[in-house]
Amino acid sequence: MQNCAIVGINWGDEGKGRMVDLLTEDFDVVVRYQGGGNAGHTVINEKGEFALHLLPSGIFRDGVVNILGNGVALDPENLWTEIQEVTAKGVAITPDNLKISDRASLLLPWHRDLDGLEEARLADKQYGSTKQGIAPFYSDKYQKKTILAGELFYEEELRSHLADLMEWKNLTLTQVYGAPACTMEDLEAWLANFCDKIKPFVCDTGAYLRDAQKQGKRVLFEAQLGALRDLDYGIIPYTTSSNTIAAYAPIGAGLPSLKLTDVIGVVKAYSTCVGEGPFVCEMFGDEAEVLRAEGHEYGAKTGRPRRVGPIDLVATRYGVEVQSATAIALTKLDVLSYMDKIPVCTRYEVRGEQVDYFPFPMDLADAKPVIKYVDGWKSDVSSVRQWEDLPKAAQDYVLMIEKAIGCPITYVSVGPERESIILR
Repeated sequence: MQNCAIVGINWGDEGKGRMVDLLTEDFDVVVRYQGGGNAGHTVINEKGEFALHLLPSGIFRDGVVNILGNGVALDPENLWTEIQEVTAKGVAITPDNLKISDRASLLLPWHRDLDGLEEARLADKQYGSTKQGIAPFYSDKYQKKTILAGELFYEEELRSHLADLMEWKNLTLTQVYGAPACTMEDLEAWLANFCDKIKPFVCDTGAYLRDAQKQGKRVLFEAQLGALRDLDYGIIPYTTSSNTIAAYAPIGAGLPSLKLTDVIGVVKAYSTCVGEGPFVCEMFGDEAEVLRAEGHEYGAKTGRPRRVGPIDLVATRYGVEVQSATAIALTKLDVLSYMDKIPVCTRYEVRGEQVDYFPFPMDLADAKPVIKYVDGWKSDVSSVRQWEDLPKAAQDYVLMIEKAIGCPITYVSVGPERESIILR
């Protein structure tokens, strides 16, 4: 694998961080190319357990260069806090192994405020935002009303630009939402406490990546969330505000000329969903509580209980197509070991008709899952490392998914630790 993207196939929270942490052994550079601090990648390795939100998951590998690309919603406050938390556990983070694109736009202090204010205004029609300022940030980015990380090196122009943006944004804060105005004193404190701290990591990462490409270095692209949260192809409007698909990776990374050679899609052995929006295969009641407890399904960023359900073959097949996945990593197979019979969502019922395709967003609210049950294996598989050592029922479950989604399952994860993996 020369240029590989690791992406989510479903609603996010599939286990991408553990796969990036595993596979970075074979790569020289890891790039986050979209999204911000609104989601988390949980990584467990010999250094401890970490919930990363902005830092690329390759930060734990010696000799690997980690990049935050121009497509990222760069939150200086969250990033600096995260750097301190990770370094406190003995992980070295320096400008040698972490680089921030000078073309990445900064998430400004008012973005989080606006996110919370709008969710409050929506009341019972909320989108389920994590209130990390992501939607207001990307809205402003596409209005060309943000600050580039590279502007931190132009102090006079920076403050003039911030003053202009603040004057414009205060109109919304005060007149639309009736909230307090932002002041230059607020922005000066933000610059001193956070932006100045991350400034040493900012550089021309596009030039670095072009040079890496010429040298034949291997690049791994790390996505946030999943295909169904993509701004264009997801469950609109219950999506994130950026493109989560692999095709965006070269653009958001800062190397649009690069061609991906591999796309590894990450799929859970069952379904989970954080936040609002249609989730056709959702379980409820005691059945859901048991699965949630067995899988420790709580959001890495928010701590919110994840909505859970059986694996959704309709949504997963769509995610594979949207992501153009060349291989699949199936995670958390071990969690299902308690089940006698395992539910599987094989089709949807839409307006009285059973369908195999993923419907238009407006049809999802009334879609119903068509469930069938397959045999469970009722034995602990967390110590298995060879495919042939898996119980036959577990093998059959994996092969059933593989056939239904039309993509080879190359990795089977049976635990959160780096070594808890079966290679096929």
